[in-house]
Amino acid sequence: MFKKLTILSLLGLSLFSCEKKPELLNDEAYSKLSEEEKRSPEHALDGIILADDRLELTLFASEPMMSNPTNMDIDDRGRVWIAEAYNYRTTLNPRNPTRAEGDRILILEDTDGDGVADESKVFYQGNDINAALGIAVLGDKVYVSVSPYVYVFTDADGDDVPEKKEILFEGVGGVQHDHGMHAFTFGPDGKLYFNYGNAGEGLHNADGTPILDPLGRPVNNQTQPYREGMVFRMDPDGSDVEILGWNFRNNYEVATDSYGRMWQSDNDDDGNRSTRINYVMDYGNYGFKDEFTGAGWRSRRINMEDSVYQQHWHLNDPGVVPNLLQTYAGSPTGILVYEGKLLPEEYQNQVIHSDAGPNIVRAYPAVPSGAGFTAKIINLLDGNSRDNWFRPSDVTVAPDGSLFISDWYDPGVGGHAMGDLDKGRVYRLAPKEIDYKIGKPDYTSVSSLINLLQNPNRATHFKAFMALVAKGDEAKDALEKLFTDGESRMRARAFWVLTKLPNGNDYIKTAASDNDENIRVAAIRAYRNNKMSDVSFLLEMAGDESAQVRREVALAIRYKSAPEVWLKLVDGYESGDRWYLEALGIAAEGFWDDYLPLYLDATGSGWMESQEAKDIVWRSRATNTANLLGKIILTQPGRDNQTYYRALDFQSPTAKSETLKSLLANVTEEDQLIILRQINFDSENPDRQILTLAKQTAGSIADDRDFLDVVSKYGLTDQKARLEKLVYQSENNQYSQMAAGIYGSLYGIADIEKSFDNTDQAKRILAIQKFGTIDNEAMAKVLAKIYTNQSEPLEVRTVAMEAAKGFNSEPYLWELAKSDQIPADMLPIAQKILLSSWNGNIRAEANAFFGDSAKNEYDIAKMTAATGSVENGKTIASNYCLACHKVGNEGIDFGPGLTEIGDKLSKEGLFNSIINPSEGMGFGYETQLVKMKDGTEFTCIVNSKTENDLVVKLLGSGEQKIYKLVDVESVTQLDESLMPKFPLSETELVDLVSYLETLRK
Repeated sequence: MFKKLTILSLLGLSLFSCEKKPELLNDEAYSKLSEEEKRSPEHALDGIILADDRLELTLFASEPMMSNPTNMDIDDRGRVWIAEAYNYRTTLNPRNPTRAEGDRILILEDTDGDGVADESKVFYQGNDINAALGIAVLGDKVYVSVSPYVYVFTDADGDDVPEKKEILFEGVGGVQHDHGMHAFTFGPDGKLYFNYGNAGEGLHNADGTPILDPLGRPVNNQTQPYREGMVFRMDPDGSDVEILGWNFRNNYEVATDSYGRMWQSDNDDDGNRSTRINYVMDYGNYGFKDEFTGAGWRSRRINMEDSVYQQHWHLNDPGVVPNLLQTYAGSPTGILVYEGKLLPEEYQNQVIHSDAGPNIVRAYPAVPSGAGFTAKIINLLDGNSRDNWFRPSDVTVAPDGSLFISDWYDPGVGGHAMGDLDKGRVYRLAPKEIDYKIGKPDYTSVSSLINLLQNPNRATHFKAFMALVAKGDEAKDALEKLFTDGESRMRARAFWVLTKLPNGNDYIKTAASDNDENIRVAAIRAYRNNKMSDVSFLLEMAGDESAQVRREVALAIRYKSAPEVWLKLVDGYESGDRWYLEALGIAAEGFWDDYLPLYLDATGSGWMESQEAKDIVWRSRATNTANLLGKIILTQPGRDNQTYYRALDFQSPTAKSETLKSLLANVTEEDQLIILRQINFDSENPDRQILTLAKQTAGSIADDRDFLDVVSKYGLTDQKARLEKLVYQSENNQYSQMAAGIYGSLYGIADIEKSFDNTDQAKRILAIQKFGTIDNEAMAKVLAKIYTNQSEPLEVRTVAMEAAKGFNSEPYLWELAKSDQIPADMLPIAQKILLSSWNGNIRAEANAFFGDSAKNEYDIAKMTAATGSVENGKTIASNYCLACHKVGNEGIDFGPGLTEIGDKLSKEGLFNSIINPSEGMGFGYETQLVKMKDGTEFTCIVNSKTENDLVVKLLGSGEQKIYKLVDVESVTQLDESLMPKFPLSETELVDLVSYLETLRK
C-alpha cells in the first residue's frame, strides 16, 4: 500500500475568480505588458487568440497548482489528471534543479463549481515516473507511460491512493525521451490503443520476453518490416498485443473514432516543414525510413520526390501509405476525435489536435476519398502571434463535451530542453456561458449505461462499455435499440458492445449489410477482433460498393491466404487510389508469388495496356516482379520510367541487378545513366561491363550531381577537367565541396598543393578557399605551411588560416597552437576556430589554454529585453549558422533547418539553444562517436544503420557517407551537442536572435 499523500492547499486563487470575467486585452494593450506580466497566469488568456467567437476559453488551473504538464486525462467525474515533468531530461540539463521526491501524477478538481480547479491531489510521486509522457485513467486502472516502462496503477477502492503498481511493458527505448512510449487510449472495440516514437526500439512483456507478431517475429526495430515509431493495441488486461502500423518518426498519440479507425500526427526531422497527420491504415508502413534498407529520407534515390515533405516520408515508394495532411512546421502532441455535441457542428466527429511548435490547436475535418480521406485545417487556438510560450501538450474531452487543453508553457517545445521549470496551465474551451458542471454517473441501470456509452469522454465510455458487457443479455434490447435508432457513431458504439455478447458474430453479419458504409467498416473490423474465419463472408464483402469497406476486407486477409478474396478486391481497384493500392499490397504480403500470377493470367497478355495492372506490378514483391518491371520499362523509355526503376529497389538484390543489366542494351542514354546510379557496384570486384559503361558515359552526363555521383561511385580518374571546374564554380557551394573531396580522393593532396603555388595571387587565394574545404590532416598540414610562413602575403596567409577549420583538421591546428607555432597575427583567427570547435575536447582545452578572456557569461534576461540589428544578425548567421543549417535554399543541410525557427522557439528559447546547445539536441541530430576497426574515429550524425551499412553525415556536410558495417567497431551516443558554443559577444547574440526571430512562414 502506498502512503496516502496530502491534498495540496493552494494560494492566490482569487485572481481566477469568475464572479466577473475581465475583458481580454487588445493587441495594443497586450504589447504594453512587460515580459513578466505576459508570462503571469493573470494574462494567460490574453496571450491566446480564439478563432471562433462562439466559444470561450477559460483558465482551469495554473502554477503553483501544477507545472510542466506533458500529458492529461479526464476521469468520469470531470477531474483532470496531469503527468508532470519537472525532472525533465535531467542528465542533459545539469543546470536545472530537480525535485528529489520525483515527478508527480496530479488530480485537479473544481469542488465549488466555479469552473476553476481549487484542489490538487497527488495520486503518485516518484523518480520512477520522471518525465512520463502518457497517462490514461480507465476504471480503477491508471496507465502511466514512461520509457522504458509502462506502469499500471490500481486504485480498487477509489480513494485516489493506488494499492499497487505493476509493470505492463518493459524494454521500451528512449529513457526520458520525447520519442519513447506515449499515452494509451480506449477504443470503441474494447481495446486499448497506444504508440511509441522512433526511440522506442521494441516492446517487451513485464518478464522481458518480446511481443511477437502473428508470424512469431519479435516486434522491434531490428526485425523486418518493423521500423521506427509504431502503433499497437491490446486487450485491457494486457493480452493479445497487436502491432498496427510502423515507420513513423514521433507519433505522439493515437486517436480512435467510434468506427475503430485510427488517426495520428507525426513530427518531421526538426526544421524540415514536413509534419503530417495520418489516417492510420492497419499494418501500414508510413515511410520515415526506406523500408528495404533503412536509409534516411535524405539519401539520394531514383524517382526522388520533388518537395522535401514528400521526400521526408518516401511518398513515391511502393509500400508507403500516403499522408492525410501536411501541417509543415511543428512539434505535434495530443490528438483526439471529438464525438461530443457541445462544440459547434463543424468540430463534431472531427480530429482535434494540439501542436506545441506553432503554439496552436486545430481541427482537421476529413471526408472519405476512395479508400482514403481528404482533410482541411480549422484553427481553434493560436498563441503564436501573441504568447509563443503557449505550448499545448494535450487535448482531452470532459464528460460534458468541453475541450480541455494542457499547456507545457515554456520558451521551447521540449526536445530534451526546457527554459521554465515552474509554469504550466490547463484551459477549458466551451461555448459561451456554459458552466462546467459534471453530474455523478450511474453505472447500475441499463438506461443510464446506454446514455453513458455515448459520452464523448473516454473514461466514461470505457466504464459504460465494460458494465454493459458485464450485464450481458440484460442489456441486449437497449443496445439493439440504440444500434437501430441512434446516430451513426453511437450506433457503432452499441454495435461494438453487442459483438462482445453471446452470439456476437451474428451482429457482425447484420452490420455488414447496413446501409451506412461506416457501420460496414466497423463490421469488418469486428470480424477481425472476434477472430472469425468465414472466407465466404469476406468474399461477399469484397464486392461491396464502398472502397472504404473493401479496404477493410483487404486488411482482414493480412497473414491469411485468400486468393479468391484478393482477386475480387483487385477488380474494384481504380488507378490513382493509392490507399486502395497499399491495402492490396498489405493483404498480399507473403502471398505475392501466389496472387500475382493468378491476377496476370486473369488480366491476359495485354496487361501492360492497363494502368491498374502496371500499378499492381509496381506494388508487388513476387519472385518475378523485377522481370515484369523490366518489361514495363522497355515499353516506355524516359523519365516516366523512374517510378518503375525505383520499384526495383524493393526486389531481391540479385533480381534487381539482373534486370538492370538486361536492360542496358535496349534503353536510351538517359535510362543508362539511371542504371549506372542504381545498380549495385563492388569496387573491389568490379563488373567490367558496368565500369566500361560508366567510363563511356561520364563525360556526357549533363546534371552536375549525377556526374559527381558516377565519378565517385566508379572511381573515374579521366574526368579531371570537369571535376576541377566544379570545384571552382560558385553557383552551388555544396557541389563545390563535394567535387573538392572527390578530387582529393582521386588525385591526392600533392596535386592540389600545386594549385596553391599559382603566381597569380587571386587564383591562388581562390584555390585555397575551394580546396581548403577538404577536412583531413593532410590538408591541414598543407594549409599550415602557408599561414605559418610569414614571408607569404598576408591576404594569402589569412585565407589559409580561415580554411584550417573542420573536425578532422582542428587536432593538427590545436597541436600547433599548444606548441606556440602559430604566428601572432594569425592567432586571433586560430583562437576563434578552436574556441568554436566541433570537437568538444579541443573546445574545452582551448578554453582553459586561452584563459578567462575566452569565456563568456551571458545575462539572458538583459539580452531578451534588448533589440538587435536584424541585418547584422543575418551576417552572423551566414558566418556561423549556415555552415551546418539551412535557411531557405542557403546553407548546409546538416543540423535542423532554421527556415521557420522563429515560429518554433521563443526569444528565450533561441538564446538558450545557442548558448547551451547540448541541452536541446533534436532527436536524430545527437552526437555519435564512430570507432572504426582500423583505429580511426570520428563524430557525426547517424542517419541510418542498414543490414550492411552505416550511413552518416559528417560535420558541416549535407551529404551522406556510407561505411561498411563490418569495418565499424562501435557507435556511441555522446551527451554533448555537435553544435559548438560560439564565442559571440552579447551584442552579437542579440543581433543573431533578432534575425532568427524573423524566420517564420
